[in-house]
Amino acid sequence: MIEDVTIAIQRLPGNEDLPLPLYMTAHAAGLDLFAAVRQDRVLSPGQREMIPTGLAIALPEGYEAQIRPRSGIAWKHGVTLVNAPGTIDADYRGEIGILLINHGDRAFMIRRGDRIAQMIVQRVCRVHWEVQPGLKPTIRGEGGFGHTNQ
Repeated sequence: MIEDVTIAIQRLPGNEDLPLPLYMTAHAAGLDLFAAVRQDRVLSPGQREMIPTGLAIALPEGYEAQIRPRSGIAWKHGVTLVNAPGTIDADYRGEIGILLINHGDRAFMIRRGDRIAQMIVQRVCRVHWEVQPGLKPTIRGEGGFGHTNQ
């Protein structure tokens, strides 16, 4: 079942021409975010840059927003997020910035209004640790990376 949540959003001055975050299909999980650059920016191979969105949000307590790469530009151009996924906490009120990095072999152009990332809003829970002298065993046990040899 899909849960609706209302979130306060602010368009920062000079960004009234850009769309609000937008679901691109009826069943999309992520809202596309748009570049609020004033002029075209070139992201050279290996370069990383903070790209503004021109937006600030006020998430309700108990929610977070995750900023994730767009698969299309990751696949076609090797451009992704430095900190995927990025997290926006419920008490953050600053502009949403997208930390892009170009892992591709060619420069990538970022233009005003380009879809550069996606945002997913989710509930969060609070952890309360219960220290134990040992943990319940499982079949996997302490097997870590590559423990299945595949």
